[in-house]
Amino acid sequence: MSDKRTFQQLQYEFAAHIRDPDHVDAPEGIENRRLAIYRELFYNNVQSLLAGTFPILRKVLPDPQWHRLLRRYFSRHQSHTPLFLEIPQEFISYLQEEHELAEDEPAFMLELAHYEWAELAVSILEDDPDLQNVDPRGDPIDGVPVISPTCWSLAYTYPVHMIKPDFQPTEPNDEATFLVVYRNQNDEVGFLEINAVTARLIELIERDEGRTGREILEQIAEEIGHTDASVVVNAGRDILERLHRHDVVLGTAKS
Repeated sequence: MSDKRTFQQLQYEFAAHIRDPDHVDAPEGIENRRLAIYRELFYNNVQSLLAGTFPILRKVLPDPQWHRLLRRYFSRHQSHTPLFLEIPQEFISYLQEEHELAEDEPAFMLELAHYEWAELAVSILEDDPDLQNVDPRGDPIDGVPVISPTCWSLAYTYPVHMIKPDFQPTEPNDEATFLVVYRNQNDEVGFLEINAVTARLIELIERDEGRTGREILEQIAEEIGHTDASVVVNAGRDILERLHRHDVVLGTAKS
């Protein structure tokens, strides 16, 4: 038992040093040359994964800021998964719950990272659509629209889909940015920019209350104070057809 505890303690010391070599001493009795190999493998592998998942964030952060951010993530965050594809989600959790934004870091950093992560998250969702109970040619107004389980409706205070090295807003927009990230039936992931009305429409359909598109759109007309609900219903048909073309709306529920 004593040997086992000693070995476990050595493992903890080894892992702590690999995660934060600048502040945690290396375990005694291990050659530094060997440790350097592990330090580089660990950092480079995870850094490469995160750079690939968050390519825009990687481009807008100068090298010193990017590597400082990752070093803090490695040293401070306690990961709860051994799965490589879930590491980006752990990084998002760190940004949301633990990271304190430095003065030289952009205020949009968390939202941009979440937007980029959403593409990966939707691409690996296991909730494939059940098409047996869906009529792909159903009328979205008189029928009950069905939303794909492989799409997310997102809202941000910054125009995250437009951010790039030469466009980095310093203040949030006056109005929210609404987006849909979706995976279509060919397993292709894409984004759609939508408005607040479309976001509300998707939200109400997702509640799965068995209401027709017309009933939902008439509720929206009442919510926004439109005096002629038929105008909202007609515009809603165009919105639903657009969403259907991208497999965000799969069709209508079979009766």
